[in-house]
Amino acid sequence: MNTDAWFQSFAAAAPIWAFALLFGASVALAAWAVGRAMADVPDEDRTYLDPPPPGFRWLWWVIQPVGFGVDRLLSETRRQMLQRRLQQAGLEFQVAPAQFVAGQLVAAMVGGVLVAAVANAFGLGRGWPFVIGTVLGAGYVWLWLNDRINARRRQLQKAFPFYLDIITLCVEAGLNLSGALQQAVAKGPRGMLQDELRRVVRDVRAGKPRAEALRELAERVNDTGVTSWVTAVIQAEQLGMNLGPVLRTQADHKRIERFLRAEKLAMEAPVKLLFPLITCIFPCVFAVIAFPIAMKLMEMSL
Repeated sequence: MNTDAWFQSFAAAAPIWAFALLFGASVALAAWAVGRAMADVPDEDRTYLDPPPPGFRWLWWVIQPVGFGVDRLLSETRRQMLQRRLQQAGLEFQVAPAQFVAGQLVAAMVGGVLVAAVANAFGLGRGWPFVIGTVLGAGYVWLWLNDRINARRRQLQKAFPFYLDIITLCVEAGLNLSGALQQAVAKGPRGMLQDELRRVVRDVRAGKPRAEALRELAERVNDTGVTSWVTAVIQAEQLGMNLGPVLRTQADHKRIERFLRAEKLAMEAPVKLLFPLITCIFPCVFAVIAFPIAMKLMEMSL
């Protein structure tokens, strides 16, 4: 009787044990596959590269192997487009295009898990919050890149006329263009334009033709003002013209452009303040004015 009971209990527990064994084997197989995939990822040589941005640096141990797998799937058109965007953001020597896409994927997974966990804690389900979190995570990385590009463009537009004045004064004082660029890098304010001009000086010292280094500068910053200045300088050098008047004209033109841009922003300020005034300030003013009137009317009615 005891033997029959033992066999019955074993038969009842057999599916559970089989499921546990299959689950353990699948987890072990998945861990083995992940370990093999991680072992196939080569070590990245970052000797001549800058450290990744903080957000990427914290998850670099995940982004690097994911980027290694994504690198095989990126098309050449997509790779070139991302490379140009990373150049404009100043991340060319920090993050590769495949690593940026890997950062989007990792951010999407992290965002999806966090939003799903918060939604589950409030009893809102897990499915659609996870999808929303993944979209927000991937979109945040792309918005961060666009914000960085726009911030660098604003910094460039603010500092470019000052650097042009320094370069013009140095050329008019007798220095050549390379010497003027070195003085601008040494005396100019810190920022992205100083870094870009320092790279031009470094490329010229390394043996690259100055015209090519300037063209690469215009391509990296992707600004119409810098492009027109580079074109004017290269044409003046090719035609044998005196660089002083050309640079002076460019400096005066960029200074006027900066003044007009500031004047335009000042004229747009009242329009931008209209919505906060209507939604935030006017209701409070009306409430303060209407309260005594309402109290008077209530006293008169009583």
